[in-house]
Amino acid sequence: MHYLLIYHLKPDYLERRVQFRNEHLVLAWSAHENGDLILGGALQDPADKAYLLFTGDSPKAAEKFAKADPYVKNGLIEKWEVRPWMTVVGNGAAMPVKPEEI
Repeated sequence: MHYLLIYHLKPDYLERRVQFRNEHLVLAWSAHENGDLILGGALQDPADKAYLLFTGDSPKAAEKFAKADPYVKNGLIEKWEVRPWMTVVGNGAAMPVKPEEI
């Protein structure tokens, strides 16, 4: 199953992230290397949300990540949520659904 960790960024996120970015990236790359985090990044124009795509049997890895993230711990994130995402198309889809042959 896939899970999206959705960050709602505070308006001063871009200015304040500099001092916490390396620690955040260490956490993110570690989660990627252990197989929990597939992709992650912030939206642009405006930078108001970030999405991190996790994989696993439950949302626990995404929740654990958010609770340990220096962006969250230092108030750069307005709020965060984890949502299950039913992926059905693509090589990495958790529940691939192919069209019926006509």
